[in-house]
Amino acid sequence: MIIKETVTDDFFNEFNSLTEFVNRNIQDLYSNKPDNIPLRLWECMFYSLNAGGKRLRPVLCLKSAETFGLSREEAIPMALGLEMIHTASLIHDDLPCMDNDSLRRGKPTNHIVFGEALSLLAGTSLFLFGIEYPSMILSKSKIHNDCIFNAVSVLTKHAGATGIHGGQVLDTDRESQRNDPEFVWDIASMKTAALIQASVETGAILASAETDKVSILKEYGKHLGLAFQIVDDMLDIKGNSSELGKTTGKDLEQNKITFVKNYGYEKAKDFAVMESDSALACAMDLFNEKNNFFSQLALYLQSRTS
Repeated sequence: MIIKETVTDDFFNEFNSLTEFVNRNIQDLYSNKPDNIPLRLWECMFYSLNAGGKRLRPVLCLKSAETFGLSREEAIPMALGLEMIHTASLIHDDLPCMDNDSLRRGKPTNHIVFGEALSLLAGTSLFLFGIEYPSMILSKSKIHNDCIFNAVSVLTKHAGATGIHGGQVLDTDRESQRNDPEFVWDIASMKTAALIQASVETGAILASAETDKVSILKEYGKHLGLAFQIVDDMLDIKGNSSELGKTTGKDLEQNKITFVKNYGYEKAKDFAVMESDSALACAMDLFNEKNNFFSQLALYLQSRTS
C-alpha cells in the first residue's frame, strides 16, 4: 500500500480545515435545538454526531462544491445532512439486532448510553433530519431550485433502499445473500460507496457543475468508496482498536462477508490499490494535475490506519 508520506502537507492542512469547519457547524446546530424536539432525543442524536470521526462525507461535499465555485458556507447544509445520515447508519449498525457493538469512535455506542429504543428513534430522526435540514436551509439560499432538488434527490436515493439501507440488508440478512465471491462488491457498493459517491455528487450539483464533470465525480466516489470499504475490512483484521475507535475482529467473529474473507488479505490489498488507482485516474481526468485534493485523498485513504 502507498505510504502516508506520499500525501502532501497542503492536503492535510486543507482536510483539517474542512473538518474543523464541519465540527464548528455541528456544534452551532446542536446549540440551536428546535423547540418542538424533545431534549433527550436531541441529546441522543448529537451524542453520536458529536463523537468525532473523519468527517469524510461532508468534507467531500464541501470540497466538491468549492471546486465548482460554491463556497463552503453555502454548501454546509448539504454537508451536515450527509454526516447526519452517515451517523444514523452507524447508530443502527451498532444495535444488538445488527452488529451488536459497544464501541464507536472511541466511545460507548449510542444504545449503551441511551438504551435501544431511544437509540433506534435517534437514528431514524437523524435519517429524516439529514434530508429535512438541507432542504429547508438551502431553499432560502441563492442556489437554483433545480440544483437543490436534484442534489436532495441524489441524497435520498443513496440513503435509502437503493443505497445504505439496501446495503445493510445484504450485509446482515442471510436470506438475501449469495455464495459467489463477487457478492461482497454488491454489499460495499451500496453500504459504503453509495453515500461517499453522493457526497461528491451533491456538492457538484449544488454548484451547477457541468454534467460530464458530475459523471466523472460519480465514478471517482464509487471507486473511492470501494477502496475505503476494502481497507476497512483489512483494518478489522490487522488494525488497532484504540486507534480505530471501534472493536476489531468483529467481522471474523460474526462470520461476515468481507473482502478479506472472500479473497484473502493479500488479494484484498491488491483490490484496495486497484480501486484507489481508479479513483486517482478519475481525479487526474477531471483536474489534469497530479496533486489535486481528490487524488491526494485517494492516496491518504488507501494508506489509513484508522
